[in-house]
Amino acid sequence: MAWPDWVALGGYFVVMLLIGLWSHRRVNDVSDYFTGGGRMPWWLSGISHHMSGYSAAVFVAYAAVAYSYGITIYVWAFLPLAVATGVGAWLFAPRWNRLRRRYHVASPLEYLSRRYNVATQQALAWSGALLKVFDVAAKWASVAILLNVFTGVSLNIGILITGVVTLVYCTVGGLWADALTDFGQFVIQGVAALSMVIVTLDHVGGPSGLGSLWDRLPAGHTHPLVGPYTASFLTAYVVVKLFEYNGGMWNLAQRYMATDSAPAAKRSAVLSAVLYLIWPAVLLFPSVVAPVLMPHIADPQQVYALMAENLLPAGLVGLTLAGMFSHTMAMASSDANAIASVVVRDIIPAVARKGRALGARTGLLAARVCTVCFIAVSMVVAMEARHFGGPLGIITALVAAVMGPISIPMLLGLLPAFRRWGSLAALISWACGLASFVVVKYVMDSTDQTLTIATPLVTSLALYLVVGLVFPQPSTVADEITTAVSGTDAVRAPRGPADPTGESLAAATD
Repeated sequence: MAWPDWVALGGYFVVMLLIGLWSHRRVNDVSDYFTGGGRMPWWLSGISHHMSGYSAAVFVAYAAVAYSYGITIYVWAFLPLAVATGVGAWLFAPRWNRLRRRYHVASPLEYLSRRYNVATQQALAWSGALLKVFDVAAKWASVAILLNVFTGVSLNIGILITGVVTLVYCTVGGLWADALTDFGQFVIQGVAALSMVIVTLDHVGGPSGLGSLWDRLPAGHTHPLVGPYTASFLTAYVVVKLFEYNGGMWNLAQRYMATDSAPAAKRSAVLSAVLYLIWPAVLLFPSVVAPVLMPHIADPQQVYALMAENLLPAGLVGLTLAGMFSHTMAMASSDANAIASVVVRDIIPAVARKGRALGARTGLLAARVCTVCFIAVSMVVAMEARHFGGPLGIITALVAAVMGPISIPMLLGLLPAFRRWGSLAALISWACGLASFVVVKYVMDSTDQTLTIATPLVTSLALYLVVGLVFPQPSTVADEITTAVSGTDAVRAPRGPADPTGESLAAATD
């Protein structure tokens, strides 16, 4: 990279750190740290939700699929996100917000101890936290590959640099730092991505050359589903993402909780859905048409970086790299904040009596320590990502497959239709869903992505429905919670600090 590129990249990191320091002044307790104190504007929440949903894997693993298979990457990887988030705008986003306002919770899992029981809460908390370590590790590995192509920096050093910068700003500033840097990253990434599209269009003959461009692409490149990405794979992926992007990814539930009202949460979800419908097509266009410009790339994971290096002028290369960094740092920082909220609000109170009555300062310190520990562990795992199938292997075979068993009891537990479903249905569906993944992936040693993703999802969903129907567990608390989060928004609960013990959940009123 030329010196203007280094200036652009260095300036990006400095801005991220300054945002973290500014946000530090807005954080006084765990409610501010984990949910922004319920004061986040809907448009900022929506952009943050969108930016937190995907990472540099778009420019590495997904770009490789776009280069090798074509537009199918948009059809199976991103259209499901738009559909899932759009459905969630009406079904789940308002409920997450009411849950925070009416019960003063600061963690998406905090309500589970009363909705089901403590055992269910802890099972989902521990397994979900472990899963997120691998998920974020895949993001570090992706951005390290990009940094290696652009600068020659080793993969481990790239992971370390990105992780440390992210650690600093998200640890000191909490959710406000996450959301504000998400917005800054959205702007930076927007300029970089549009520049890349314009330059790519120019090299393939400009807008007038688009008509003949598709005939110059490899066979099957314009097919919506091709190769291992079949209709059954797409179906399973859509259902997984319906749960994942509406709260299964805890950091995304936090975005809805952080707005000041249920209608605002709904608007933020609609904005995110629209962005998922449009923006991935812009990001992936250069990789889809790359076979015309660079037909013999040895490692398709490097296609986006190589195109940027070869097509963009000095200065824009550094900005493009900063844009790639932005996605990873957005997702990783928001995941770290969500995991810290679960550890501080759900896990620590269950395993340590003193953790049930943390003061404002002590709770905030615990949150920051947990954030540091999570990012550190995920960086260590990222350095060994090749042992888990690389970034795409982790994202599709591990995260997508295991997400269903973890998120099904949590999301369906919010809906009145499932108010009689108790801890028995939740725990059996969770345990058997995870067990089925282990059997398919490691006992059968299956390489079928559809089977790997669909089996845990179908197992968990079917068992949750059947066990709940056959062995209902009626509960007045479950009735209260599902009714409260599904109610009207005419009357709001008085704003107050999050209750460290969660006791307010039993006696909250609207």
